[in-house]
Amino acid sequence: MSVRYSKLSGYRIMWIWALFDLPVQTPGERKRAIRFRKDLLDTGFEMVQFSVYAKYCASKERAEAVSSQIGQLVPERGKVDLLFFTDKQFELTQSFRGPNQSNLLEKPGQLALF
Repeated sequence: MSVRYSKLSGYRIMWIWALFDLPVQTPGERKRAIRFRKDLLDTGFEMVQFSVYAKYCASKERAEAVSSQIGQLVPERGKVDLLFFTDKQFELTQSFRGPNQSNLLEKPGQLALF
């Protein structure tokens, strides 16, 4: 019996970027916008900019599942776009920050199982 190992590929690993505009005119809208941002963080996204969040996914299938989950969280009158990049495409990102700002998102460390 042969065991098939799947090698992680920069062409298969995905990054999802969530870009959004949410209404915040009323207290209820502000509450829903805060809830949406919290839901993104709870789903594993990290803030890149105020209305731009990113998440690292090990496969396209996982990225699509996350996408479906996020689609159900969008507040009324909210606008959310999800962009998908392979890890190889993400490597080409050029990011510029002021002298006191942190760098762009880094890949998560390798998971160790005991």
